[in-house]
Amino acid sequence: MQMAGVGFAFYPCLSSSSKLRRSWCVLKTHNARTMPGRTSMTIKAELKYVNAEEAKELIAVEGYTVLDVRDKTQFDRAHIKSCYHVPLFIENQDNDLGTIIKRTMHNNFAGLFFGLPFTKLNAEFVQSVKSQLSPQTKLLIVCQEGLRSSAAANRLEQYGFSNIACITSGLQTVKPGTFDCVGSTELQNAGKAGLVTIQGQISAVLGTVLICAYLFITFFPDQAEKLLQLVPAG
Repeated sequence: MQMAGVGFAFYPCLSSSSKLRRSWCVLKTHNARTMPGRTSMTIKAELKYVNAEEAKELIAVEGYTVLDVRDKTQFDRAHIKSCYHVPLFIENQDNDLGTIIKRTMHNNFAGLFFGLPFTKLNAEFVQSVKSQLSPQTKLLIVCQEGLRSSAAANRLEQYGFSNIACITSGLQTVKPGTFDCVGSTELQNAGKAGLVTIQGQISAVLGTVLICAYLFITFFPDQAEKLLQLVPAG
């Protein structure tokens, strides 16, 4: 349909998979020629959000390419075989005073307990993806929790990538054996590191100690009292 030199084109993008919960279309307007005061407008395509089984079908049946946008540490622990890896965030090794303070605080808290590196937005993310994949590529973007994949999809959409799907809640929801994987652990566990990985063992040891102490005091009160008398006062 033409109106005042502006063309409207509707592009329906319906998946052949009946399992996908959302279909989407793109509405684009364009000018026949560049004129002062005229602008172009793009209404972005709606992203597909699928579960792990639906994602597996997108790869096997519809030819989707997997783009992993997690940081290197999580990617190295486990990733889908033959995927592309372009991290949305990269390790921040800047040495200005503000960054050093923030990095130190991070490493002593989130880094220590969750094994997360101190990162910053990858300024070369879009260019790195475009250097390896064309905007016409069907992309399944994955991350550990689902947040980075959505953010990456929104960024790539601004640069012409329109056929994109993400796994709802990320790889942490993927059951073992769903995908052919590479790494030392399962995809769902690739985000686990630091002290949180041994908190269960620590809790078990402390629980055992407390139970033993309770039983000792209960059944051997005299001996327990003598031991307590040997403990120096604070």
